[in-house]
Amino acid sequence: MKIFAHINWFIATVLIFISLTFSILFYFLLPRPYARKIAAWFVRLTIFFSTEVKGEEDPAAQMFLINHQSDLDIGVIETVSKKDLAWVAKKELFDVPFFGLAMSMPEDIPIERKSKTSLLKLLKNAKDRLNKGRVITMFPEGTRSRNGRMLSFKNGAKVVADKYRLRVQPIVLIETAKYYDIKRFYYSPGTIKVIYLDSFIADKEDSDWLRKLQEKMQKVYDDELANNPSDR
Repeated sequence: MKIFAHINWFIATVLIFISLTFSILFYFLLPRPYARKIAAWFVRLTIFFSTEVKGEEDPAAQMFLINHQSDLDIGVIETVSKKDLAWVAKKELFDVPFFGLAMSMPEDIPIERKSKTSLLKLLKNAKDRLNKGRVITMFPEGTRSRNGRMLSFKNGAKVVADKYRLRVQPIVLIETAKYYDIKRFYYSPGTIKVIYLDSFIADKEDSDWLRKLQEKMQKVYDDELANNPSDR
């Protein structure tokens, strides 16, 4: 069975790269966010993954905070959300040929982790995207978690949310690495569960809200697996 999963991974990866090509071409033809949405749906339909959504997207949300396990996560969110998302990602990804172009053309937001001016640039770019009616979308762990335990949330999400008193909506993705894992060269079609949690207004007076949010999201994740063994 593993050989089929490896073959599926190769096919899925090729289709993801084809979708990136489509998205770059569509940027010249379609207004944002349709280029990326169409590309994400192309991947979803051609590699046969579906989603099960629990909860509802808040129409007034200004920031999404999402746990991260798989390279499929962005495509999953783009197909379940109707919003124009501005993804925040490390600057190194913007420097990758082809992939970086697919991120810079829709004006996603690069962040330089070791730069002293990084947070100032992040705040400036976030304000610009918010003024354009976009939703700041972040993986607060900063990288993929590998074992089902969320990594410590980086403070950048809190800095932006506190500065502009954003309405934040957490989103929990369940076991996405079980379906697409670049480390294991593994892909298996299936239904990915997406859980929208209640949104809230960031309160800078609460210096600990980001850590408490991480604990809440982890509990939702753990409870979902405990109550639904098929998700494991």
